[in-house]
Amino acid sequence: MKKILLVGFAIILLAMTFSIVQADNMEVGEAEKISIQTGNYIGEQGEDIQIQVMAQNEVQLRVGETTADCDCELVRERVQNKTRLYAKLSNGEHAEIKVMPDRASETALQRLRVNHCTEEDECRIELKEVGVGNELKMVYELKTQRNARVFGLFRTRMEVQAQVDVDTGEIVRVRKPWWAFLASEPEE
Repeated sequence: MKKILLVGFAIILLAMTFSIVQADNMEVGEAEKISIQTGNYIGEQGEDIQIQVMAQNEVQLRVGETTADCDCELVRERVQNKTRLYAKLSNGEHAEIKVMPDRASETALQRLRVNHCTEEDECRIELKEVGVGNELKMVYELKTQRNARVFGLFRTRMEVQAQVDVDTGEIVRVRKPWWAFLASEPEE
């Protein structure tokens, strides 16, 4: 009887040791990813993130006064009472959203030399997937209208846009109309 108890105890001890070793060997990225739901979350940097899930897989991500729309599938991961956000790419991979829309907006506005981004100014921030094949990534795309003077004489408005990497917060691309080199852009 003692042998059976000792063997049983040894098996339990081995099973517990194996599960502890297995838990220690888990990578950080192996935590459970949960589909995002409407609500308030605390980001890893301590920012208050408001998420609104709308119809047809549309998600609105709001940090402070800045809102970004996304026609994508977002998932979250809980890390020490904080939330990591990921966007599911079309190739099945997940891209972590490290930079929030407020910081991305600030970077893009600075590069485009525009002071503010509001709906009245026809300014829109969108979280979207760019790239081809395995070179896919998520970016914030800020589009707005700004005043310009062609040849310094004729007033007009031109659409400008900037893309900001969600991983690094750096400008990836800036687009302006082909004739922008002929126009002056006053500070707005």
